[in-house]
Order: sequence, then C-alpha cells, then structure tokens
Amino acid sequence: MTFTSSRAVRIDQHGGPEELKLVEVQVGEPGLGEIRIRHKAIGLNFIDIYQRSGLYQLPMPLQLGMEASGVVEAVGEGVTHLKAGDRAAYASQPPGSYCDARVMPARSVCKLPDAISFETGAAMMLKGLTAQYLLRRTQPQGGLQAGDFVLFHAAAGGVGLIACQWARALDLQLIGTAGSDEKCALAKAHGAAFVINYNTADFVARVKEITGGAGVKVVYDSVGKDTFERSLDCLRPFGLMASFGNASGPVAPFSPGILGTKGSLYVTRQTLFTHIATREGTQAMADELFAMVTSGKVSIRIDQRFALTDVAQAHRALEARKTTGCTILTL
Repeated sequence: MTFTSSRAVRIDQHGGPEELKLVEVQVGEPGLGEIRIRHKAIGLNFIDIYQRSGLYQLPMPLQLGMEASGVVEAVGEGVTHLKAGDRAAYASQPPGSYCDARVMPARSVCKLPDAISFETGAAMMLKGLTAQYLLRRTQPQGGLQAGDFVLFHAAAGGVGLIACQWARALDLQLIGTAGSDEKCALAKAHGAAFVINYNTADFVARVKEITGGAGVKVVYDSVGKDTFERSLDCLRPFGLMASFGNASGPVAPFSPGILGTKGSLYVTRQTLFTHIATREGTQAMADELFAMVTSGKVSIRIDQRFALTDVAQAHRALEARKTTGCTILTL
C-alpha cells in the first residue's frame, strides 16, 4: 500500500480551542466502500465545537471536521457513484475533514455539480442538508402549507440563512430570531418574513403578536438551553418543537406533562446523520439542495474564511457567536 502525507487538525483530549493541534498524518488507499479525497475547502460547524469541548464524547485522539469539498483521488471496491477525478462534497460521519486529504466512507459523498464552486460546496453540505431535512422532512401534524408560520432561532447563522431562503421559496412565513439588529437585518434580507432581536424584545410576545395570538406550527431550535422552554410557549396546539442543536448548552430534563398543558405539543430531537444514513437518502436530499442552489432560490453566504492553520481562531469566533452565514477553512 502506498501512503501520502497530509496535514490534519487533531485533539488529544476534550477542551478549548487551545487543544487543536496541526499534525502530519499518513493517508493510505481506500478500501471496500471508501474513497480518498483531496480537499479544496472545509466547512466549519457548531458540531465541531461540541465534539472538541466534550459535549459530544468521542474516542481520542480525534481528527475533527464533518464537511468538505474536493477532488476524488481514488475509489475502493464497491464504489460506483464516484470515480477518480470527480468533484465532490460531503457532510459525513466519522469526523476528519480538517485535513488536506483523507480516506473515508463513500456513502455520504456526492458529486458536486460544475455550477457550484468548491468553497460553496464545502460551506453548504452540512448546513444545507440540515435545512432540507428540517423544512422538508421534520414537519408538524398535517404538514406545512403556503402561508404557515414557523419560528427559526439563530436565523442569521449558516443553517438559518439557508432556511430563510428555502422557506421563502416554499411560501412559508418564517419568523427568525437573532442576537443583534444587524443579524436580524441579514435574516430579513435572506427571506425571513419577520425578525426578532431576542436581546431587545420578548420573542414569545412578538410571536403571539405576529400570529394574532395563534402561535406557530413548528419551532426549529438549534440554540438549546436558553430558548427551549419559552419556544414551547410559541407553539399553537399540536405544534412541533424540533430541537436540532445545543449552541447555548443542552436542554435540561423536563416533565412530559408540560407538553399536555401547553397544547398537546410534539417534541423531536433531530440529527442530520440519521437522515443521511443511506446512500439513496443522502443523494435524494443532496439533489434537492443542489437544485435550490443552482436555480438561485438559495444562495450560500460565506462570511468568514480562515486558513487551516488558524483553526483555533475560527473556533473562538464561532463559539462567541461572532460569525454570520457560513465559515470555511482554506487550504
């Protein structure tokens, strides 16, 4: 077997950004169901923070990163949807995208359309597929129809700005929250029907005002601890609380009884990796995402670029909520 060297970002123990180390690793040949890909750009996501900090416990040492784009260098036995030389992008388990090149499962790697740049591909896969499964697959009782109200927290983030545009394309009335007037304006410009600065306004009261007291059909919440309980108060009877992240920390345990008293509500905790567990499912979701981007209905906004060597700085900015849109690491 031949090996090639690659830079990679690794942690040896959970902790702060100071634990991120740039090391040299050896990359071999792909095995059954695997590919070797050489990256052109790498996506940065909040799940990377969770894995680094220990909120999500993983074996050490750990090479971080869930998303990237690049060129396929080699394919292993059984891989038929990709070949050497293909442009490709992915959001995938296991972690390991913070590197120049890697061998990885081919199942969640998709051919990247020529109309989509490598930087856009790296920025859009995890966040865009997340917006897809939320708006298209994680729906309240009776589904979502044109004109329905939905509440989306962190609407100026990477997932949020994609969701704002996708919701507008579906004729949904998306109410977006963000932590500053500037972020609210950004969400509004990307298709949010209404915006709420949760640092200066009571978002529950505003949601009730916007919806004429009825509440929303569904809340999409990646913030977690700080917003979860009050988000339940934004729902109409039989509404759905869709939790998909923990930016402010994990949601505290709660009694299911409160769901009855607040209107026979539904609660779900979603994760992308359940949705992309099969090759067919991943491709179907990616095809819809690619169509939204190439049609111009969804644009991928990259507001921050950091060199791979500056990954600790990138983590600090993301963790401090100083970023908007998508953030990528460049090689």
